[in-house]
Amino acid sequence: MTQRLIPLAAAALIAAAAMTSAHSEAPGWAHYGGDAGGTRYSGAAQINVGNVSRLKPAWSFSTGELALRGAALKRAAFEVTPILAGGRLYLCSPFNAAFALDPATGRKVWGFDPKIDPSLHYPNSYNCRGLTWWRDPARAPGAPCAERVFMATNDRRLFALDAATGRPCAGFGQAGVVDAMPGVSLSRPGSAQITSPPVVIAGVVITGSSIDDNQREVETSGAVHAFDAVTGAPRWSFDPLAGAGPKVHAGAANVWAPMSIDEARGLVFLPTSSPSPDFYGAARPGNDGHANSVVALHAATGQLAWAFQTTHHDVWDYDVPAQPTLATVTYQGRTVPAVIQTTKQGLIFTLDRETGQPIIPVVERPVPQGGAIGEQLSPTQPFPIAPAPLAPSRIKAADAFGITPWERQACADQIKGARNEGLYTPPSPEGTILYPFTGGGSNWGGIAFDPGLDVVFVNTSSAIHKVTLIPRADFAAERAAHPDLEVSPAAGAPFGMKRELLRSPLGLPCNPPPWGELSAVDLHEGKVLWKVPLGTTRDLAPGSQLLLRGSGTPNFGGPIVTAGGLVFIGAAMDDYLRAFEARTGRELWKGRLPAGGQATPMTYVWQGRQYVVIAAGGHAKSETKRGDQIVAFALPQ
Repeated sequence: MTQRLIPLAAAALIAAAAMTSAHSEAPGWAHYGGDAGGTRYSGAAQINVGNVSRLKPAWSFSTGELALRGAALKRAAFEVTPILAGGRLYLCSPFNAAFALDPATGRKVWGFDPKIDPSLHYPNSYNCRGLTWWRDPARAPGAPCAERVFMATNDRRLFALDAATGRPCAGFGQAGVVDAMPGVSLSRPGSAQITSPPVVIAGVVITGSSIDDNQREVETSGAVHAFDAVTGAPRWSFDPLAGAGPKVHAGAANVWAPMSIDEARGLVFLPTSSPSPDFYGAARPGNDGHANSVVALHAATGQLAWAFQTTHHDVWDYDVPAQPTLATVTYQGRTVPAVIQTTKQGLIFTLDRETGQPIIPVVERPVPQGGAIGEQLSPTQPFPIAPAPLAPSRIKAADAFGITPWERQACADQIKGARNEGLYTPPSPEGTILYPFTGGGSNWGGIAFDPGLDVVFVNTSSAIHKVTLIPRADFAAERAAHPDLEVSPAAGAPFGMKRELLRSPLGLPCNPPPWGELSAVDLHEGKVLWKVPLGTTRDLAPGSQLLLRGSGTPNFGGPIVTAGGLVFIGAAMDDYLRAFEARTGRELWKGRLPAGGQATPMTYVWQGRQYVVIAAGGHAKSETKRGDQIVAFALPQ
């Protein structure tokens, strides 16, 4: 049910924006997040509230992975968002096959396969969220590699490809490729990968990494690396833990989610993750340097401009999971260039882009204490005063969900048997409730921001993890007893860990629905305007959507917003792309997909026609239907 409508004045702004965009330059989607700041906003308005119900499939493109990879797709996530730049669509498959397509037809212009090893097991499945396009200002238009496409791979290579042909650029590194994590020592083959697209600013290309969780106390370095965009020569690196202090023994704190850039200010913004191991931090006293932070660096040198930490001394795997969104925000009458950051806890931080200071005030609140032996928890955690958290964080046994009394009781017993004091309850040997679970709240899909309205659109998930610390002496037996659960050693620490979703005997979440929601937040006052369930259980359990009407589902991927007054989103665990009215949250249309749409869509106008495009390939962690198609929708010609 909607909570509140966007005011009529805002509706008028949507209509005005739609009329203006119809006479402006055709909107494209040149960056992973739509623009360099990741607003996921398009000025396209040909598709609007009045005609979106007429959307039909326009074209589709198959990467060929379904036939080529077979069983390996079970370990893949098709999360790519294509980009439109230089007259072509560019995208990558989960196995880093790169493609250029004709924007009108989806016809392949070229393809490039870096031939990664499909037998390795990576921490976050085989995954490639996107490619990055760059125009070299020193080269004549049409010259070889004057336009480049950069791709960072699962096996930690960085390729520079000629955007016109797909051939590696000979002058970049060794025949078009460099080691994207130079000097990094891995605990095992495949323990680190790169899943998000690099960014390019002022001739510097910058990459992060994704590192396996809970394997070692002192894990692989999570340093961000920068290279010359023309030659591939190393330029700088930045380790978020470098200033954490000499007593800190940890690794990771890596940047696995997408980054954003402010070219005018020469800044790159990093969403950093938690240090190793996730759930026990005795070997890293203090607040972990610049882990779990939004970090602004001077892109030319890698020097720190500022950092803001969203979780102190993280022992909950509450990474900063999404691209920092750069926008101009007017809060209580004051207009400021901002960084908007959503979190797994369902919080939204709104920071001054120049200083990192909160625009919407943040307060430090006491949180539960009494961690495991040797643990030194932070006594407080930061909470923005607005908006209200977008995900629930407290649950009692009496709140347990189930479609029968037997189901409810089974869930109630699981909740009752764990330590459970609300958000930031520390992990424990008896088992601790983490709510929201470590998948969010919000996750890598991030937010969409409408600059005409100062409204943020964000999707969230709601589920419970129980995390149990396992004393070292008991670890081998516990791992053998639970072969189907995540049981990891955290070697070097006195505890390993077990992480499990709390589900009923029929497999439903133990917390009450909705399990997925889409929300709109007005940043003028930090108020939640509306919330609606996102997704159905149709493809999880056919027929159950009638019984579980309004349940929503956990989701992967994010929203986009257009000047046509629409929010488009896939993400849910049914095979649909949906369009919601931005003003009210009313679902206006849904298009059936050939496989799971756990990806963020994009939109563009080409030769006078607006297209909405999404990857439909499913997701290993969602266990949604697998496929390998890019699907485009448009109004009938």
